Amino acid sequence: MVRPRNATFSCRTLQIQTLASNLEESSRVSFSTRSRADIKNEESFVLGNRKGWIHFVGIGGSGLSALAMLALKQGFEVSGSDIVWSSFLDGLKETGAQLHLGHSESNIQRNNGSSLPDAIVVSSAIPQDNLEILHAKSVGIPVYKRGNWLGKLTEHYNLIAVSGTHGKSTTASMLAYVLKSMGDDLTAVVGAQVPQFGGGNIMSGSGRNFVLEADEYDCCFLGLLPYIAVVTNVDWEHVDIFPDEEAVKAIFRRFLKQIRVGGHLILCGDSAGACSLLDDTEESTVADHSSGKLSTLNSDKCSDGYRITTFGISRTNEWHALSIRPNSQGGSDFVLCHRGYPVANITLQIPGVHNVLNSLAVIATVMALVSDGRQSYESINCVKIHLNNFVGVSRRFELIGTVCGCLIYDDYAHHPTEVRAVLQAARQRFPLKALLVVFQPHTYSRLAALKSDFATAFSDADQVLVTEIYAARETNVWNVSGKDLATSIIGPPSEYIPSLGDVVDKLAHQISLEPDRETVVFTLGAGNCNADSFPIWVFIDQVILLPWGQSCSMNCREGYKSESQSWSLKLCCYLCFTDEWHGGD
Repeated sequence: MVRPRNATFSCRTLQIQTLASNLEESSRVSFSTRSRADIKNEESFVLGNRKGWIHFVGIGGSGLSALAMLALKQGFEVSGSDIVWSSFLDGLKETGAQLHLGHSESNIQRNNGSSLPDAIVVSSAIPQDNLEILHAKSVGIPVYKRGNWLGKLTEHYNLIAVSGTHGKSTTASMLAYVLKSMGDDLTAVVGAQVPQFGGGNIMSGSGRNFVLEADEYDCCFLGLLPYIAVVTNVDWEHVDIFPDEEAVKAIFRRFLKQIRVGGHLILCGDSAGACSLLDDTEESTVADHSSGKLSTLNSDKCSDGYRITTFGISRTNEWHALSIRPNSQGGSDFVLCHRGYPVANITLQIPGVHNVLNSLAVIATVMALVSDGRQSYESINCVKIHLNNFVGVSRRFELIGTVCGCLIYDDYAHHPTEVRAVLQAARQRFPLKALLVVFQPHTYSRLAALKSDFATAFSDADQVLVTEIYAARETNVWNVSGKDLATSIIGPPSEYIPSLGDVVDKLAHQISLEPDRETVVFTLGAGNCNADSFPIWVFIDQVILLPWGQSCSMNCREGYKSESQSWSLKLCCYLCFTDEWHGGD
């Protein structure tokens, strides 16, 4: 399909018309009749009819840092505490947040205790015996868990809650980007940095739509009342919270009961776990028991007062993809079909079948939102233009740098399903290059429960280096280690190297021995094996390589510790084929 000459104008005009139509249709829902002024009044009322002081405990995490940044943008005074510094805190500090390393009663006191926060918001990872929480309760400061705060924050918006075990961050980011590009002045909060959000993980708008990454961890999303709920998939994850997959499904079923009357469920029909959520909604589901899949759902039918639309690769879904193939941008092209009929050719910059599914979720959601479920080819043409321009999310197949022709990528994948998906995408983009994976297992409980699934997840790699487990909030009562995983991996040769510093030495030496080999390195994990806390990769693209025997130098980024710079210099020297230090920078 050819982009129309006045694409930007037509997209914005269409958005104004369709949103107006949608608001008229949804006026039966209480929040849809409120003005933007009403929303602001409600926000202020939470803190006593004024913009007050909010303190965030565990502010360095992806979820709470986003809420803190949104509070700053909305005019609140913000402070917060955490035990370590993270990259999320850099932007908060620049925007004016008062940040504390370590937890203490003094963090929530000013003027000898006469000035206190109006509210405390607590990360799901923070224990209830935290000093700041206990003190806040003792002096009568309202304390909100993240899920409760999200519920208060979003209750007067048209909430679009993107949930699922995998793909939430990318899908929510892609959806927010597309809607913003179509002219919707929305608010959005996601759990990852998004370059096209201006470098942060939020959008702060004056419109009535709110796109939120809705997390099932600690049952956080049960405080929400979404107008549209998206379920990308359902799998056994967060094994420290949920004892098995049935427990995960049970909590998602409770989440679906939170959808507002007159709302919409957008669900991946290719996910067996997601489809199982509809087991008790047989009126709106026609099951093909011979294939084990759902036949096409009629989105005009309702379950518990909301409509259902499915998406996926299978033709049984209302929105589905045909002819998926790699493109010259390193992403995927596919034919978008609606109820079996091709309607558009879609091009993505981001690779992998999992991102095709994410884009289908976005398409189905936008069509449900702006067209009220009625097919509009003009809307689809607008969406496809902006999908093509979406560049992705930080720590999701993110190119960190290049050295001696060796490409370094970083990805947050820490579950077997995610590892398998990102390596399949890597093999799609680099069919002839050697894939070397550095994997840092995340939490003892996850590795202990899913070790057999991890063992087969690395089949597309050529070599795997496994580090010690990133413990996060856990102690090792399972008596498991990264070595257990390394010895169990089926397929590529694997090696257990506990220390990240030793991994750097191993990689540097290996690259130096085969400087002409076309290699792609992936660092995978949700811990500190990344460009933030594993800073060797941050510097790689700044190393100046010189012929053997000559001096090395590099322009180090300000603010990193000297030992990190030494690692980078050591790599530089390895790549110059000598173990000797040359001085200089």
